Amino acid sequence: MLETLVCIIPARGGSKRIPRKNIAAFNGKPLIGWSIESALHANIFSRVIVSTDDAEIAAVAKHHGAEIPFMRDENLSDDFATTADVLTDALSRLPECTYACCLYPTAPMITPSDLKNAYTKIKTSAADCVMSVTDYDFHPLRAFARQEDGTVSFHWPEYELTRSQDLPEMLHDAGAFYFFNVQTFLKSGKLIAKNTIGMKLPRKQAVDIDTQEDFELAQALHLLEQEGKS
Repeated sequence: MLETLVCIIPARGGSKRIPRKNIAAFNGKPLIGWSIESALHANIFSRVIVSTDDAEIAAVAKHHGAEIPFMRDENLSDDFATTADVLTDALSRLPECTYACCLYPTAPMITPSDLKNAYTKIKTSAADCVMSVTDYDFHPLRAFARQEDGTVSFHWPEYELTRSQDLPEMLHDAGAFYFFNVQTFLKSGKLIAKNTIGMKLPRKQAVDIDTQEDFELAQALHLLEQEGKS
């Protein structure tokens, strides 16, 4: 088996909450352009591929240096198609490889160094997957439950008086990337395998861009980061 590493960026055209989100203007270039360029500049991938059903996204992706070796089928572009479905389809069309990376087009904060560090981690460990994770903004064990009459109470009252620094660390998927062992993934059909390592990112790198408010917040944080580097 070839020791190659391919980057697959899934980018369908049918974004509902933010129309044309994947190619929306984001601090000087289409949003997907940032992910593509980070992948290319990491210099670890044999190929950087965008899986899309959309001709305009394909053209933008090519302009920024990605390959479009195939167009995704329509049945993999609706609201019910999972990332795992899209990756399985892409890998079935590509030459065999040992590892792959799924990098989302909505992860403009991810740097080439982040990608290189994640690849090093999966190569030097026995992990089947290395995924980006981050802290919750507010600890979930202090959450409230709301009743039908509008009243609220602690969902886990046993933690009502526990100091936040004494609560166990809880993390969530940062929605940025997954490096994974291809054979393990194809056998299980699951990205987050039993043997998964979480690579922790600062919260400022992990804005989940689902709404216009998210988009504007991500732009502001990204601009501050870029200005800090200049």
